[in-house]
Amino acid sequence: MAQQLIESNREGAEIYTGPEICKKKSIELLEEVHMPRGLLPLSDMEEVGYNRSTGFVWLRQKNSKTHNFKKIGKNVSYAKEVTAFVEDRKMKRMTGVKAKELLIWITLNGMSINESDLKTICFTTPTGIGRSFPVSAFEDVEE
Repeated sequence: MAQQLIESNREGAEIYTGPEICKKKSIELLEEVHMPRGLLPLSDMEEVGYNRSTGFVWLRQKNSKTHNFKKIGKNVSYAKEVTAFVEDRKMKRMTGVKAKELLIWITLNGMSINESDLKTICFTTPTGIGRSFPVSAFEDVEE
């Protein structure tokens, strides 16, 4: 499904290849939509694409990656392909991102920062359940 979305949004998209430029562009994208810079700590990215007319973004990396956000003590898994529709302070209809709660990996399909509380970011699941954390936990670009 992610592959079909990527292919249908390639036309008219800005597409970048290579690890260095992809890392730079992914951080620039997060800053552009007012999301924390360290939210997508992906490594070995092969391609980043952004279709501004549809708001669709994709990030491809060589291998899936699990990252521990130390400030909140949570593990997050990023698939080889991560996709989302972005707008100001929101990423929705996401694919390729899961968070570990207790012993279970939970699919995340959205994240947003409410204009009334810019210090909190809320992550949502396909079932509508959400969890909030301080934005400061994701501000630093960790390796």
